[in-house]
Amino acid sequence: MSSPAPLGILHRQRRLHFVGIGGAGMSGIAELCLRLGLAVSGCDLDRNSTTARLQGLGIMIEHGHHPSHVGIELDALVISSAVKFSNPEVAAARDMKIPVISRAEMLGELLRMARLGIAVGGTHGKTTTTSLIGLIMEEAGFDPTVAIGGNLRARGTNVRLGRGDFMVAEADESDASFLLLLPTIAVVTNIDPEHLDYYGTMQRVREAYLSFINRVPFYGIAVLGIDSINVRGLLPTIRKPTITYGVSPEADLRAEEIVIDGLSTSFEVIYKGERAGCVTMPLPGHHLAMNALAAVAVAFQLGIDFSIAVRALAAFSGISRRFEIKGAAAGRIVLDDYAHHPEEVRATLRAARAAFQRRIVTVFQPHRYTRLRDLFDDFLGAFDDTDVLYLMEVYAAGEDPLPDVSARRLYEGLRARGHLNVHYLADDGEPVLRLMRETTEGDLLITLGAGDVYKLGEDLLALLAELPKTDGCA
Repeated sequence: MSSPAPLGILHRQRRLHFVGIGGAGMSGIAELCLRLGLAVSGCDLDRNSTTARLQGLGIMIEHGHHPSHVGIELDALVISSAVKFSNPEVAAARDMKIPVISRAEMLGELLRMARLGIAVGGTHGKTTTTSLIGLIMEEAGFDPTVAIGGNLRARGTNVRLGRGDFMVAEADESDASFLLLLPTIAVVTNIDPEHLDYYGTMQRVREAYLSFINRVPFYGIAVLGIDSINVRGLLPTIRKPTITYGVSPEADLRAEEIVIDGLSTSFEVIYKGERAGCVTMPLPGHHLAMNALAAVAVAFQLGIDFSIAVRALAAFSGISRRFEIKGAAAGRIVLDDYAHHPEEVRATLRAARAAFQRRIVTVFQPHRYTRLRDLFDDFLGAFDDTDVLYLMEVYAAGEDPLPDVSARRLYEGLRARGHLNVHYLADDGEPVLRLMRETTEGDLLITLGAGDVYKLGEDLLALLAELPKTDGCA
């Protein structure tokens, strides 16, 4: 997929306009289309490092949404799941009879061009698992095209355009649009309550994943994280070949003796009762071991030697905003993670507790009112591994506020549960100064959330760096 040639029927350069181009998923697809030779433009409400990078590649990006951004010369308007049909650019495109397609539909078309497509779904771990599969395939000489929802730290981008006929992509389940994909290999890492504002019930969530799995052709395979009770419950109704992985004794591919030692994780891999060998990765976390095990399962299905997978996994440098150490100053370490679901919060804090012998100070920014409403009770039990917790107000992500759903109510719920060292961090213009006063040398500060909470950590580092140097450890 290294040139426009595989696009076949596109005899002239096609023009695509991406509404919400700065999003994690949209930006990658836009860049991939550009590198395939299509003319790409876009717009976004925010100007950030992602839009700046895309502009540096030559993509013209408008600020905000306006009908004037849509020209009759466009072949299609690509929209993210967050963009409504009432959007002025979408309305303009429909008036001009310009096709409006979803990001998932565009991704599906790209995946269809590949001889073998791999789609990674699941409530948690999609981005990391997709990246690990891509790295192993690259190490094995497959030269794959890869599209993920976060930037690889080693590359500074969330796409890789390969010359091979293989593509690995992260599948978005938030609005069931992953059902537009037709992968040869489908990976499901886990299934937990999420996006209930769209699905309504967990039964509908499970049904969507079952449909995703059963879209695999008879010659393909589904790679399933069997430790997830909701994944395991689907097994009797799956009509396609499967391979399971996890720590469960029933798994085809098992991880044993998982050891977290500082910032590394190692584990033994057992495949169908036989020891394959040991994997060591330079990042901590039981959840990371499961993501790596999923990637090894895919590698085995592709005939990739285990030693190649081990070598690739050992070189993994991580994903931006996934257990990312932002820096150290004045004896504090600042770490950032995208965790915004209770299970993700719990896994990140557990990994931090195992990796660092420090007091943990966490700043959490809830993401979406609907998620906080639907998973409120789960959030109450997600912060047991932090010593101190600061709560920012909800990052709306385009949603309207809901009655009695707020960070203040979460604060009250946590206090009532017995977490006494929890604080409400009001957006009063001075949260960074407060954190500077209330953290001390030796602390690990973790910013958690899918919104803009990471900026708080960056601002704190900048302020701490201006303090007089001491002999304390950094």
